Amino acid sequence: MLFRQAFRTLSRTFGRRRKSTATFGDEGASSSGNGALVAAVGTTFVTYMTADFLSNFIQHPTQQMDYGYFNQFIGRPVTRNWWGTRTEHIVGVAACLAVTDHASQAYFSKFWLGGRALSFAAAPATFVAHTFFFIFTGVTLYVGVDAAFNPQHAGKRTEEFLSGTYSSAVGSCTAWYEPYVSPALARIAGPAFAGGWFGSSLLPATLAYSTVKGCGWNDWGNNGLNDLELSLNGLTGDKE
Repeated sequence: MLFRQAFRTLSRTFGRRRKSTATFGDEGASSSGNGALVAAVGTTFVTYMTADFLSNFIQHPTQQMDYGYFNQFIGRPVTRNWWGTRTEHIVGVAACLAVTDHASQAYFSKFWLGGRALSFAAAPATFVAHTFFFIFTGVTLYVGVDAAFNPQHAGKRTEEFLSGTYSSAVGSCTAWYEPYVSPALARIAGPAFAGGWFGSSLLPATLAYSTVKGCGWNDWGNNGLNDLELSLNGLTGDKE
């Protein structure tokens, strides 16, 4: 299941919070719970960054990507350090999704499952709803931040936000299969492999990134490339 260990950590954290009282004697337990939640969100953040990076090789297997500031370390020119690069997307989307993923888990656990931990095995329909909800809200949050602060969108920020929100909705609808990846992998490679970080977290997230970006933004092959990427790959302004 997607982020199984994170679910367990979050479940334990919220379990402690429900039992705690607002007294100074509980500060240690509260701090411990908060620390566990921060660690879980951090793990999710790193997983999503890795998944986004790997998904580029699925969407653009033969194309060179623009990683902004980091281009200088792989022999590619740097035309902009951050805005409009793959690095902005990798870090920004992962940060937003890490927050909305865990917030959504807490919401569905508390209000839909009566405090029980959210899992695909126990509540598949609820988990699929959670999957769409946290991906759509997380990606749309990133779209909003990018539309508001990216200097490339000056003069058309509202248009960029509305367009990105629509693409986010379209792309998020394609991620319904994500919770099924680990169970399917278990039948092929065994439950031990499917239950590890790669099988239960990284692989499902990588595939979901590919379809959300690819279908939502038509980001496949020679499509979805910025100006530098078009130049790096010997293409003209026509994304053939």
